[in-house]
Amino acid sequence: MSAQAQMRALLDQLMGTARDGDETRQRVKFTDDRVCKSHLLDCCPHDILAGTRMDLGECTKIHDLALRADYEIASKERDLFFELDAMDHLESFIAECDRRTELAKKRLAETQEEISAEVSAKAEKVHELNEEIGKLLAKAEQLGAEGNVDESQKILMEVEKVRAKKKEAEEEYRNSMPASSFQQQKLRVCEVCSAYLGLHDNDRRLADHFGGKLHLGFIQIREKLDQLRKTVAEKQEKRNQDRLRRREEREREERLSRRSGSRTRDRRRFSRERASREESWESGRSERGPPDWRLESSNGKMASRRSEEKEAGEI
Repeated sequence: MSAQAQMRALLDQLMGTARDGDETRQRVKFTDDRVCKSHLLDCCPHDILAGTRMDLGECTKIHDLALRADYEIASKERDLFFELDAMDHLESFIAECDRRTELAKKRLAETQEEISAEVSAKAEKVHELNEEIGKLLAKAEQLGAEGNVDESQKILMEVEKVRAKKKEAEEEYRNSMPASSFQQQKLRVCEVCSAYLGLHDNDRRLADHFGGKLHLGFIQIREKLDQLRKTVAEKQEKRNQDRLRRREEREREERLSRRSGSRTRDRRRFSRERASREESWESGRSERGPPDWRLESSNGKMASRRSEEKEAGEI
């Protein structure tokens, strides 16, 4: 890739497909099903294991750094929940890798000489010390490359201690079986990347394995899968809580609506009863006929005359 192409890819990764102000430059959107969601989350095995002896080739889905930038920008505004797709992808890949590991173990058990449980345990101890030495050497080399010489020297001192333990373990293993059998190369399958490790591998090969791109790539994939599982579980729990809260709010609104409707029906029934009573009263009044105003007026005059006579008598 030329320097210009590398600069263009870097700008795409930083600014997305619309970095030139042209929204139509990239017709495929990051939400398209043809786009690799694992690539958007920077965990596609095709990218991580590229250049190793387990290079998977090109992914069947679209990989584009500009689309990853678009996704990162959009994910800040809303939750797209692409972690679920990426988790399913990595789980399928790791399951296939673990299946190959079990097959390799079974093949070794069939081809290698059968040994007792005691001898097998001693050989296992040598393998574990080999792995520890390889990991420490890989870490020391990494620290040395980063310029942290003091820490690198400390780790190398730990390596010497582990080597002494390995020597003792090898002596125990050698003394527990015939010399002819000891010379046979005992292999072991790496639980992380399913590569073969020899019981008599030297430190250089162990360091190359545990510090190599293949082994570290599988560690990265497995760690990313654990992180995705945790993230998906948290988001699903949050969604369930939000769904439960919305359902409770909807039920509360329905109860309030039913209660309000009941009050409305009560008011209507009261209005109808009142109107009925008023109608009955008006009907009874019309049957009794109009009041006799003359009689009421005569009675009033007579009462007034009796009141005046009473007052005159008192005087």
